[in-house]
Amino acid sequence: MKDFDQLMSVWQGQPKPDQLSVDDVLKQVKKGMNSMSRKLLWSIVSMSVSFILLLGVMLFFVFRSWTTYMGILIILITMILYILMMIRDYRLIHKRDATITPSDYLQSLKEYQKNRAEVYGWMLYIYVVLISIGMVLYFSEVFENASNAFKITAYSIIGIWLLFCTIYLRKRFVSNEQEKLNLMIDRLIRLQNQFD
Repeated sequence: MKDFDQLMSVWQGQPKPDQLSVDDVLKQVKKGMNSMSRKLLWSIVSMSVSFILLLGVMLFFVFRSWTTYMGILIILITMILYILMMIRDYRLIHKRDATITPSDYLQSLKEYQKNRAEVYGWMLYIYVVLISIGMVLYFSEVFENASNAFKITAYSIIGIWLLFCTIYLRKRFVSNEQEKLNLMIDRLIRLQNQFD
């Protein structure tokens, strides 16, 4: 019996798991989602401004070759597709409120994370290929009178930049965003388990 009492005192002396405050967790999740939505909104705005500027170049500058117009058109179509994807993601983030149904919100957050990782994984490669094709077609006329050394240097710099963005920056962006989403999901799961 003495061993049982000693075991009970050790058991009761164990530190209690941290109890999460519902308000704190919901505030942190809401703050994280607001941060993500703000970044998406700025991305939409900046991509839209770039689209308008490039459309102005296409409409107000006169080019001799149809390939130049085709290159600009490919870039514009690619930008529209990317803007539409960002708008869809922005709407998904604002679709639900974490305070109404936390379990549904948690499930939608998990779906959003999975969808975003999958879509942005393959979509970015398509985006880079289309932008590259559009730029090659556009620069074929722009660099027409340039020396071969300048063309090689310019195309090399553009290619290196696209590869850098595709390989390095994309990986950092996706992992950073996944980390933030994982943190929010983990907090919501801990909060949900606290009440189960």
